[in-house]
Amino acid sequence: MTNHSPPSILQLRDATTDHDYGKDPEERTLEERLQLGIVNLDKPAGPTSHEVVAMLKRILKLPKAGHRGTLDPGVTGVLPIALSKGTKVLDALLLGTKTYVTNMRLHGEASEKRLLEVLAEFTDQIYQTPPLKSSVKKILRKRKIHRIEYLERDDKNVLFLVEAQSGTYIRTLCVDIGRVLGTGAHMQELRRVVSGPFSEKENLVTLQDLVEGVILREEYGDDSKLVKSILPIETAVALAPKVWVSDGAIDPICNGSPLAVPGIVRMTSNIQKNGLVAIMSLKEELVALGIAQMNASQISQFEKGIAVMTRSVLMERGTYPRAKK
Repeated sequence: MTNHSPPSILQLRDATTDHDYGKDPEERTLEERLQLGIVNLDKPAGPTSHEVVAMLKRILKLPKAGHRGTLDPGVTGVLPIALSKGTKVLDALLLGTKTYVTNMRLHGEASEKRLLEVLAEFTDQIYQTPPLKSSVKKILRKRKIHRIEYLERDDKNVLFLVEAQSGTYIRTLCVDIGRVLGTGAHMQELRRVVSGPFSEKENLVTLQDLVEGVILREEYGDDSKLVKSILPIETAVALAPKVWVSDGAIDPICNGSPLAVPGIVRMTSNIQKNGLVAIMSLKEELVALGIAQMNASQISQFEKGIAVMTRSVLMERGTYPRAKK
């Protein structure tokens, strides 16, 4: 993986949390996870991403689920699917990079030396137009390729790993590489191995795993497999800038109020004005998503003022008591 340094944590004031209220996300029951959870699904080849989401909803008997970062029918790999109220965090999934392993088929001969040179040329800012099959508007867009790692080659089949900004089209990337090589090329196979905070190496489950979990629950009263398969929704905001707030600041936020500076206990150093922010409890619960009205430096300097405008509330009202005046 690319060495992305994690942001530092800035402590603004001392505070403790009352353990009579709220709950550690890892301690949530299956019913709570079905309402506020996310599945790191291994998408199979064949169905569309929307069809896979529909299958998951039927298996888990849920009226609502959603995803970001659509994979084409033939593409496999990591497809995070948020459940029920958890769909409110889907925008946070666009914050991280995505990593793919692709098999590119060359249409002509090219030396390995020249191939490596061209792959290196594409490890930079690039410009792409979405492919014809895409439903996205066909306009030129800029994307960042963080890393291309050449893995192996079998004649005209080239296997490589690419880590890229969300929204990068690997099919288009292969065509462009072939054009620069002068041989022509197309994407033959593709698997997504990382999507933001989700990886195929951790907590990846299949639709069959979910079916087996449902059977264990319904026939034997054992919900352990489903609990393990459905991650706390907080997993989805692992890469998002964060503020941790005092217990007394939580209920006003749950009622839609903005977050003022005095309610912040600590924060990450990467908060940018007008950027997405995850508002967290001191028990690491995701309270809401909001839009920063100040950057981290301003929040640390000011004693009052609105720091974050609340946008999407996930925590139920009344989970924490209001602060006593």
